Amino acid sequence: VEFHPLWFGGKARIMQGLEIIESIPIPQEDPLAVLAMVRVEYTEGESETYLLPLRYLPGEPSADFRDSPAAIAKVRVKQKNGEQEGFLLDAMWDREFQKTLLASMTKNRRFNGPTGDLITGSLKQFRRELTQAGTHLEPSLLKGEQSNTSVLFGDQYVLKLYRRAEVGVNPDLEISRFLTKAGFPHSAPLAGSIEYQRDNGDLFTFGILQKFLKNEGDAWKYTLDVLGQYYEEALTHPSQISGAPLPAGSPIFLVDQEIPQVAHELIGPYLEEARLLGLRTGELHAVLASNPEEPDFAPEPFSEFYRRGLYQSMLGTANLTLPLLRSQVKGLSDHTQPMAKQILEQESQLRKRFLSVRDRKIKGSRIRCHGDFHLGQVLYTGKDFVIIDFEGEPARPLNVRRLKESPLRDVAGMLRSFHYAAQASSIGLVPGVRPEDSATLEPWARYCPSLPIP
Repeated sequence: VEFHPLWFGGKARIMQGLEIIESIPIPQEDPLAVLAMVRVEYTEGESETYLLPLRYLPGEPSADFRDSPAAIAKVRVKQKNGEQEGFLLDAMWDREFQKTLLASMTKNRRFNGPTGDLITGSLKQFRRELTQAGTHLEPSLLKGEQSNTSVLFGDQYVLKLYRRAEVGVNPDLEISRFLTKAGFPHSAPLAGSIEYQRDNGDLFTFGILQKFLKNEGDAWKYTLDVLGQYYEEALTHPSQISGAPLPAGSPIFLVDQEIPQVAHELIGPYLEEARLLGLRTGELHAVLASNPEEPDFAPEPFSEFYRRGLYQSMLGTANLTLPLLRSQVKGLSDHTQPMAKQILEQESQLRKRFLSVRDRKIKGSRIRCHGDFHLGQVLYTGKDFVIIDFEGEPARPLNVRRLKESPLRDVAGMLRSFHYAAQASSIGLVPGVRPEDSATLEPWARYCPSLPIP
């Protein structure tokens, strides 16, 4: 059996060894599985720790299990009457284990581990509903996850298990709890959590339970579907947009400008939906900045110390990115190559521009933000948007993801996501559009992301 889980983030690194450093039997009184923390050592760089629920099934499992990503290894177990063969499975694919985790959260359980306690619980306002409906909610594993694993219970709740185990409170739990307490209606309410408290005080967030909000998919898929219709019109009338001038100026400047009539004609209702998404983004930031009495969410100034740290971070990014761009510029497309050369020619001006971040006072405040904001982190209900996944960028350390930043970072991430969507036709991601049509569609793609998104 080859075990290649999607959530394992170290695929590109060379592993040197694996070690189960802690395991907690669940349930305690009659273990169905163990929740194991596995440390992965690499030939280079820091080790990582992952959460892996393990279950042993004797004999030969069904073909569905054996051929699925759940299968970890064939094993032999020594018993009094000889050896028994079976399979070791990722227990998050097992319906009994899924139900056990939900039931434990309903009952506010504590499971003893070798060096700490696993604590499962639910918020008071959802406990009665969970108790009444819990046994009737059939679990189903959601297949689209990458860095985590999620289980849908009926059409009522979603349990997300974080596979990367890091010391500290996960921002997804922290921000979801804050938004639920504040009554923010455009995010999934937090219903419960799974945490691990070590005897030395270290706290891990293992998972969260949220209310499931019915939706038609994420805003990325919805945007690509709309773009498919937009590009279909382009291929039918390829000359229609060639005479329309591209809006000029920065996105901030364009906010106060009228949207061109041709854009209304070609893109239609999506412009209003983009405006609504911008409104929901602003409302999210307003709520996150609304409680100065809570230290982890109180707005803070852009201090000189923070600005210097931001400046050094920007320099570090430039030091990594610009040499890479210089080495790859000859292989870029005819459209992209001139822009790349212009950036490289202006490298000294770019570095000087960074100085304004370090030396100029910033009057705004830093607040808790989404941290990884793009169209895939927003659900479309058919009438509105729901913002999800406040975990931040998984590649960044947990303590960095909890830092307060400018809310404009979220806005920039979303604008970049619109740009990615507009260019997605060139790699075959837009429904009904062939990559070979990308040259014809290029002016249409360039026109689309240049529209003002309030």
